[in-house]
Amino acid sequence: MTSTPTVFLIDDDQAIRDAVSLLLRAHGLAVETFASAVDFLESDVVERSGCLLLDVRMPGMSGLDLQKQLHARNQQIPIIFITGHGDVPMAIRAMKAGAFDFVEKPFQAGILLDRIHEALAFDAEERCRQTQRDEAATRMALLSPREREVLERVVAGQYNKVIAAELDISISTVEIHRKRVMKKLSAESLSDLIRLRALSNGENLE
Repeated sequence: MTSTPTVFLIDDDQAIRDAVSLLLRAHGLAVETFASAVDFLESDVVERSGCLLLDVRMPGMSGLDLQKQLHARNQQIPIIFITGHGDVPMAIRAMKAGAFDFVEKPFQAGILLDRIHEALAFDAEERCRQTQRDEAATRMALLSPREREVLERVVAGQYNKVIAAELDISISTVEIHRKRVMKKLSAESLSDLIRLRALSNGENLE
């Protein structure tokens, strides 16, 4: 699987595919083209990094239908819709459904390139966050049920004696659990614990 961020251009118009792919390659972008949404879904590129440049109206599966299919598969690659003037209301609905942006035909090269670079940067950031969330979840899975109970109370700011009273254990046992939690999570401070817990729960840290 390649790590190169790629613009996946999906349009049933061969002339559009040729012209846009030529433009993007001339500006140093990796491009792969597809004549239909079905072709894209059946390819081996669906989970790769990059963004989609997607026509709204296409025979068979439309761009909006593809967007729904990707959401159903929990694939969050950013989508930039290409629309004609009559398709703007459809594009707005697509934005409400999570599309990254849309550009109208005929589009200006500079505007299209700016949107694509923004989408690629967004995708890279999201994939980095997901990697961090996955790593945090893996660490959290190492905790025993009791250690998780202690962790929840520690990040809530409770003192050891309060935790001990709530869990009906000794303060020294709480201290032992805290040390084990810190070791298993490779945490050095309370802020590390708070961050890892939030990441494992899929919370936004910004």
